[in-house]
Amino acid sequence: MIDHLLIANIDEKGLLSAAEQEEFCGYFRQKSIEKKAFLLEQGKVCKFEGFVLEGCFRVFTINKKGNENTLYFAAKNWWLMDIDSFMNHNPSDLNMQALEDSKVLLISQTDKSKLYRSVPLAEKLFRIMFQKSIVAWQRRLVRNHSLTAKERYAHFMDHYPEIAAKLTDRQTSSYLGITHEFLSKIKKQF
Repeated sequence: MIDHLLIANIDEKGLLSAAEQEEFCGYFRQKSIEKKAFLLEQGKVCKFEGFVLEGCFRVFTINKKGNENTLYFAAKNWWLMDIDSFMNHNPSDLNMQALEDSKVLLISQTDKSKLYRSVPLAEKLFRIMFQKSIVAWQRRLVRNHSLTAKERYAHFMDHYPEIAAKLTDRQTSSYLGITHEFLSKIKKQF
């Protein structure tokens, strides 16, 4: 299976030949997920890395009090996974829920190992993507610790308007780390 969106995503790194790109894509399996359905539930082992073809996912935890804390969203052309659970086979602390009807490409750990053997540059490609995701996480942590809630909201709306348009206020406030009521006050100021 060749997916043009996945090829465009990996091709921007400029590492793989056309034949290697085709082989790379052959290790992924497409899955459709209905709105509100879970791709991964807290307590289960994450057995995939995913690439979003269509739709959007919310990745979140639920604490002991039942409060949801959104870590990130994964929209079209984004990757999603629980790296700890995937690599260490631990039960996941994360939930991955479709915010709308969605399609993803999934690769298992076994198939990823086969991919590394058949397309050695794929390992470098995944390392580069992993490093970029670490940079994004670091930037998010810095923003969460250095910006006010109003500034975090403005940043989110400026940088991810297409995702913000898909969210409820509760999902947005969960991502920003503020209460729903406080988000309402911030939105009135805009």
